[in-house]
Amino acid sequence: MSPEIAGPSPGGAGVRPPGGVGGDDRLLSGWGRTSPTRATVRWPLTDDDVAHCLAEPPQRGVVARGLGRSYGDAAQNAGGTVLEMTSRRGVLAADLEAGWVRVAAGTSLDELMRWLLPRGWFVPVTPGTRMVTIGGAIAADIHGKNHHRDGSFGDHVRALRLRTGGGEELTCSPGTHPEVFWATVGGMGLTGVILDATVALLPVETAWMLVDAERAADLDDLMCRMESRDHEYRYSVAWVDCLARGGSLGRGVLTRGDHAPLAALDRPRRERPRHFDPRPVVTTPQVVPPGLVNRLSVRAFNELWFRKAPRRRVGHLESISYFFHPLDGVVGWNRLYGPRGFVQYQFVVPFGAEDALRGAIELMSRSGAPSFLAVLKRFGRANPGPLSFPAPGWTLALDLPAGSVELAGLLDLMDEIVLAAGGRVYLAKDARVRADHLGGMYPRLAEWSDVRAKLDPAGTVTSDLARRLGL
Repeated sequence: MSPEIAGPSPGGAGVRPPGGVGGDDRLLSGWGRTSPTRATVRWPLTDDDVAHCLAEPPQRGVVARGLGRSYGDAAQNAGGTVLEMTSRRGVLAADLEAGWVRVAAGTSLDELMRWLLPRGWFVPVTPGTRMVTIGGAIAADIHGKNHHRDGSFGDHVRALRLRTGGGEELTCSPGTHPEVFWATVGGMGLTGVILDATVALLPVETAWMLVDAERAADLDDLMCRMESRDHEYRYSVAWVDCLARGGSLGRGVLTRGDHAPLAALDRPRRERPRHFDPRPVVTTPQVVPPGLVNRLSVRAFNELWFRKAPRRRVGHLESISYFFHPLDGVVGWNRLYGPRGFVQYQFVVPFGAEDALRGAIELMSRSGAPSFLAVLKRFGRANPGPLSFPAPGWTLALDLPAGSVELAGLLDLMDEIVLAAGGRVYLAKDARVRADHLGGMYPRLAEWSDVRAKLDPAGTVTSDLARRLGL
């Protein structure tokens, strides 16, 4: 048995109440800060607390919430109850010879990395932030820069304990109740409340990365570089300038790497090769004037970022936090978009549908929509989860300031491109997709709905996202 992780996670973990499950009316939103709604927040400390909250739900139901990093309304429940699961954190058991750990669902990746890295292990998949709970990572089936090689988070979950809306506690795995397991992986928290999970780990020698970077002149050049050599790297990601036009359309900076072995470190770094204690560098002001992220500021940033990037650099040492989570160094970076917040739009289109990807980037370029972050990756094989987002193909994620009257129409056009290509949008980042498009994007939706109905016939577990999309 391993010691429990103690202390709050930097960057917004919930505060554990002195006892009981509490009850506090709060206005909640996703990380994009759009469409906030009010709910009663409760802090379950034990399995019995979770069971009690599900046994006596309000009329508007119950949903679990972690660190609130879903961009849209997946962890909101207007007029109902939200279970703040960061009150349940810690390592429950581990075998660091076999390479697995069992953790409470409210444990953040940040906390887990701080515990694992000094012991020579790393999480199998991390998104662009460490401030994600294990329960949230499973519910959203998060992916990272290594999907082309290692799949998504759900591929590395050996088992999970789930309290269903119907009141049953199930231990699920790919071999035990597999239909429940895979409905929960990517199921947006709607199959029940995840209590804990056992996750396989990745051995590492250091807390450093060996990184290669190169500039690509346009989208064709960028995709060619990724297709030809991504298989040589565990991690690969490209930043794309979505405001570039003409012969520079889709120009970008490609960054790829792997965990650095001990032999790659210089003498000072070898003294503490697995030291990992990242700290915030700056805090965003509580009030940011609207319009800071606009077409002119993003165009200037894009030009600077592209010119600053090396034409080609090989074997550069970077810390794990800098390589994977640079924005975690800016506390409250989502406030930079102003009081109206922002929308993150992420889609995947299959290999062979490169014209759709090009069409989406051309649409962005023509519109002049200022996407501060535009990230392109290649996905590998899909897992059996009916609502899991990743599928073999190209995925592009965009951050767009909310409030523009043109934005809704632009994203509707993007949806049409994605649907026509046989692609889908990521529900963990969605704030506005139309319900009638969902079945086309997720053709196994009915299969998932059947499993959910058996687990929760009364519809106790629900959310704003579920009501908006008719899930």
